[in-house]
Amino acid sequence: MEGIEGRIALVTGAAQGIGATVCSALADAGAKVAAADLRAGAVAAGVVPYRMDVRDPQDVEDVVAAVERNLGPIGLLVNIAGVLLPGSVDETDADRWRQSFAVNADGVFHVSRAVARRMAPRGQGAIVTVGSNAASVPRVGMAAYAASKAAARMFTRCLGLEVAGHGIRCNVVSPGSTDTAMLRALWAGTDPDEALSATLAGDPGAFRVGIPLGRVADPADIADAVLFLCSERARHITMHVLLVDGGATLRA
Repeated sequence: MEGIEGRIALVTGAAQGIGATVCSALADAGAKVAAADLRAGAVAAGVVPYRMDVRDPQDVEDVVAAVERNLGPIGLLVNIAGVLLPGSVDETDADRWRQSFAVNADGVFHVSRAVARRMAPRGQGAIVTVGSNAASVPRVGMAAYAASKAAARMFTRCLGLEVAGHGIRCNVVSPGSTDTAMLRALWAGTDPDEALSATLAGDPGAFRVGIPLGRVADPADIADAVLFLCSERARHITMHVLLVDGGATLRA
């Protein structure tokens, strides 16, 4: 896609799931990818691994500086690092709440700020935050996750407003249920076929709508949306939230 080939892309949460798929897709499109993760040794071949703790602003600053020093100016940033610590509000202690926000919201702030500061003088760039459709609708047992993803979503849109004059676009991709280790962890202790059927059909007892398209997303579905928003095909799109959830939120 135009606007990706030859550019330096930084991807957080790059070691597995959606992050690993986005890294591969960007590399296949011709980008030079800096794959950042706490488990840098687990990233796939064809990208440049960097160990990064998105919770630590100084570590983020050091890694972003190293990427620009070693690879060149970052033109694309994709925020994917995230954690899901399910539990009712009553069951969620302060540490689990803080950890959810430290990764899902603070991490997006730390990395986006460090990169946007460098993009602004260059007058161009694209930032995509991979959020969740849980940021759009209430979810039973997911208050910390949903609230932290909602924070990241609005932060990304506010950043987009502030940096639009510098030619930087900031958008959000919000997946629904996607076939990743995170989803399968939610299904732990349940027959996988039964869990899949329940996900597709919905759960009236938990006030959860099913998936109208009748399928769980593949990580490649999310990567395709990310690549579009990174590319010049989306050159006039900013502050947008693209739901990639098979209709599960009914566009809420």
